[in-house]
Amino acid sequence: MQTSLSSSDLSSDLSSGLSWAAQARAGLQGPVRSAVRTAGPQALAQALIATRARTLGLMQAWHQALPDLRVPPLAGLNPPLWEWGHVAWFQEWWTVRHGQRLQGTQSSQSARSGAAFGPSLWPQADAWYNSSEVPHSSRPALPLPDFEHTQHYLSEVLALCLANLAAVPALPAFQAEPDQALYFWRLALQHEDMHNEASVFMAQALGLALPEALAWRAPGPHGASAFAAAGASLHVPAQSFCLGQHGPGFAFDNECQAHSVTLGALAIDAAPVTWAQYLPFLQATGHTLPPHLRATSDLGVWQVQRWGQWQTLQAQTLQTPVVHVNAFDAQAWCQWAGRRLPSEAEWECAAQHPGFVWGQVWEWTDSDFAPYPGFVAHPYRDYSEPWWQQPGSHRVLRGASAATSAHVADLRYRNFFAPERRDVLAGFRSVAL
Repeated sequence: MQTSLSSSDLSSDLSSGLSWAAQARAGLQGPVRSAVRTAGPQALAQALIATRARTLGLMQAWHQALPDLRVPPLAGLNPPLWEWGHVAWFQEWWTVRHGQRLQGTQSSQSARSGAAFGPSLWPQADAWYNSSEVPHSSRPALPLPDFEHTQHYLSEVLALCLANLAAVPALPAFQAEPDQALYFWRLALQHEDMHNEASVFMAQALGLALPEALAWRAPGPHGASAFAAAGASLHVPAQSFCLGQHGPGFAFDNECQAHSVTLGALAIDAAPVTWAQYLPFLQATGHTLPPHLRATSDLGVWQVQRWGQWQTLQAQTLQTPVVHVNAFDAQAWCQWAGRRLPSEAEWECAAQHPGFVWGQVWEWTDSDFAPYPGFVAHPYRDYSEPWWQQPGSHRVLRGASAATSAHVADLRYRNFFAPERRDVLAGFRSVAL
C-alpha cells in the first residue's frame, strides 16, 4: 500500500482525479449503496487517493480561473484556501492526531477536545481550520497559507493518514470491530468528497470555468431523461417501512437509529421534474427564475449557464432535471401542477424500486431536518446536532447530484440545506395528491 505521496505526484496523476466520474453512473437506479461504506483498508486507501487527486485537480482549475482566489463575502461561500486547508486539517485531526481513532463512534473525543489530540503539522492549523471553533464570518480575514503551502499540507497529511490506515489490519481493534476501526478514515473520505462538491457549486455560483470531467457527469443513455420523457410514475403500496441505517458499515449519525414508519400508498415520479415540465410553470405564473436560467429574445427559447457559458436548452437537454431551485420553488411548482413533494421516508421507500432514477440533482423533500428517534451524536458533533437546536431551519434533500462522488451517493444519505438556497445543485420530484 502506498504511504507517501507528494503534491506533484497527485496533481500529475489526473487520471485518478478524473476517475471519480467513472465510479458513479450519471443515472442511478434503485437502492444504490456506497461501496466505500463497507470498504476494507486497501480499497479505502485507493478511494482516499482518488478523491485527493480530484481535490488537487479542482484546486488547479480554481487557481486558473481565479488566480487571486478571492471570493465575495456571500453566505455559503468560504475562502477557497480555507476550504482546502480545512479538508487537510479534518483528515489530520481524525486519522492522524486522534488518539482514539480506532474506537470509531465509541470515541469520547470531539472536534472541541483539542487538548486530547496530538499536535498538528502546522502549529496554527487549529486556529485557522477547526470549523467547530472558527466562525464562518472570521474566515476571510484569516492569515491563511498560500496555494502552494496548502497543497503541501494536503500531501503531508495524506501520507500520514495512509500510513496509519496501512497499520490498521494488524491491530486487535480491527479484528474485533472492523467498522469502528475504519470509521474515521471513511468519515474523512466522505468529508473531502462533500467539500469537492461544494467547490463545484461555489464555482458555478461565481461563473467560473471548471473542466466538466472534474465537475459534472453528463446524463448517460439510461439517465433520467428516458423516464421523464414518458412521464413515468411508480406506484408504491402502503406499507411499514424501515427508515434509516441498519446493517454493517459506515453511517452518519443522523442516519442511525433505524425505525419503522407507516406509509400510505403513493404514486411518485420515476425521475426528477425536468426543464420541459418546469418552464411552462415559469411562463404561466411569472415565478422567479432560478439562477443560471434566462429567456432569449426568441420566443420559447431558454438558455442555462454552466461554468460561465450560456447554452441553449435543446430537445434533449429539456428532458434533463431542473436544477438550482430551492424548496419553495419546488413547492410552488407542485401547487401549480396539483402535486406535492415526497417526505424523505417516501423518497427512501420509493428508491427501493429498480425503476426509480436518481443521481443528477439533489432532491428537495417536504421533511424538515430533524433527528430520528433515539438520536446519538457521533464524535464529529457539529455535523448534525447543532441543527436540532434550530427546528425548521434546514430541509432534507435526498439522492445525489451530477457533481456528487460515488463515495457519497447512497439512498440513505440525508443531505440538508436551508430551504431558500438556490446555489445547491438541487431539483425535485413529485407525488400525486
